[in-house]
Amino acid sequence: MPQSALPLLHREIADWYHSNARILPWREETATPWAIMVSEFMLQQTPVVRVLPVWEIWMKRWPTPADLAAEPVSEALKAWGRLGYPRRALRLHAAATLITEEYAGVVPGTEAELLALPGVGTYTAAAIACFAFKEPTVVVDTNIRRVHARLISGKALPEQNQNAAELALAARVLPTNTPLANTWNIGVMELGALVCTARSPRCEDCPVMNHCAWIDAGRPEPHYVPKGQPWHGTDRQVRGAMMAVLRNSSRPVDRADLLGTPDLGVATGNAQIGALSRVGDPTHEAWVTLHSLPAELAQRERALSSLLADGLAQQAAEGISLPD
Repeated sequence: MPQSALPLLHREIADWYHSNARILPWREETATPWAIMVSEFMLQQTPVVRVLPVWEIWMKRWPTPADLAAEPVSEALKAWGRLGYPRRALRLHAAATLITEEYAGVVPGTEAELLALPGVGTYTAAAIACFAFKEPTVVVDTNIRRVHARLISGKALPEQNQNAAELALAARVLPTNTPLANTWNIGVMELGALVCTARSPRCEDCPVMNHCAWIDAGRPEPHYVPKGQPWHGTDRQVRGAMMAVLRNSSRPVDRADLLGTPDLGVATGNAQIGALSRVGDPTHEAWVTLHSLPAELAQRERALSSLLADGLAQQAAEGISLPD
């Protein structure tokens, strides 16, 4: 695509965004850099519909980094709930602590400073700098990569892993005008989320369909077969079930209860549940879910060991609990 064609693309996507963007609290003019930062952490690999209610509760409880830093990391993990990938909560808490201690509680505004925070990678630093501080950064997430692949490169999907060529392309098509660059980043991202989706793109609703290289090429099939990330039967599923138990337990949990050792339990349906005196209500959804998983003891031990190694759980004489 020649550079001379870019201004029209910039304008058409910006106009589409202003008319079709979802109304989200972290996009409001009143949203603080911290509010935007929290949203970026939560939105990693997690859809908006799941993030929104958790984000709203989180921001009411911890409207500033200092508010979060003042509480134990266990509270952050509890509030994270079922968003998944709970290490994000650990890192967000660590970032809030560093911001409080090193930046007087104010989220830093440059990419370099943001990159130095725990849990902030290249994309997150660029996104916060762009959306919170109006810096004309090169923001590249999965949605943006997919729109660029179709619109400019003529491919059905971007590469399986982000590469230097995709970053260079994103930099080349970024508007030189700062306000327009910010709108372009969020506009292309929104277009990928709502219209230029991975499985069922709604090309007839696309504001730049007439410029799309993928359409012009006859909508070729992807050059690889996308593989979804499995969940059922994986260590991730067992880890998630164990984390749910730890989040909902008011006391440390015996290791054998977490592992579901049969001779320690009482039957509830088909589930082996730990003794009532140790774990509280054995009919609690978290316990029933954990002990009904068809996971061998070796997998349960592996999942628990990884939680301890990742700092998502801690073990003491009293049992296993969320970290302090």
